[in-house]
Amino acid sequence: MSMNNYKRTLLVWGMALLFTLPAMGQLGELRNELAVGFNAGMNMSKVDFSPRIKMKNQNGMSMGITVRYMCEKYFKMMCGIQGEINYSQRGWNELIEDGSENTYNRVMNYVEVPLLAHLAFGKDSRTKGMKFFINLGPQFAYFLSDKENMGGEWNTSMRPNGVVYQYGKAVENKFDYGIVAGGGLELSTPIGHFLVEGRYYYGLADFYNNSKKDEFGRSGHSYIGVRMTYLYDLSK
Repeated sequence: MSMNNYKRTLLVWGMALLFTLPAMGQLGELRNELAVGFNAGMNMSKVDFSPRIKMKNQNGMSMGITVRYMCEKYFKMMCGIQGEINYSQRGWNELIEDGSENTYNRVMNYVEVPLLAHLAFGKDSRTKGMKFFINLGPQFAYFLSDKENMGGEWNTSMRPNGVVYQYGKAVENKFDYGIVAGGGLELSTPIGHFLVEGRYYYGLADFYNNSKKDEFGRSGHSYIGVRMTYLYDLSK
């Protein structure tokens, strides 16, 4: 299977899971629970380049609004759909090992829209108790801006692998998409729901052109995110 077909297969399976898992609950107990709120956290991001570039995590912020609709209970599994609109910082921080004191990182700003299947297990109460949850589905994003940060007496002539095309190179493809998977704990109280989540994103798109004549065959985002979310019930 080619890399492009592999990417499409991952996306199709993720979207199928998003829409089919809540539908499984049609055999279970119907729900009608709508909650809205906000989220904030941090991304620890890297970029998958080909040719490879050594790097460490680039830390950035993430914040946005969250809407969740719980529609079914299937045996002990509570099923719903969660959507978000987030401002998210990504990018990469290069590990330069050429004996110089050069440093380089790029902060890339995106607006993200995850569309997630939300599956919860635990105490079935909207006002008290703890639940474990899983989020899974596709995520779409659009590039807003970026900033390069270069340090030291800048000299690229000694790079071990000779890959320097990324310096000063503008983003060529602003639309990004991929798969998100995460899990965490939710505490329900009379004043709302408090969630702590760890999340992994794997990008299926490249932000640089990737034809045979281009410098990079792959330039895709990935990150590990940690975030907190507060949700308030609008309907019960």
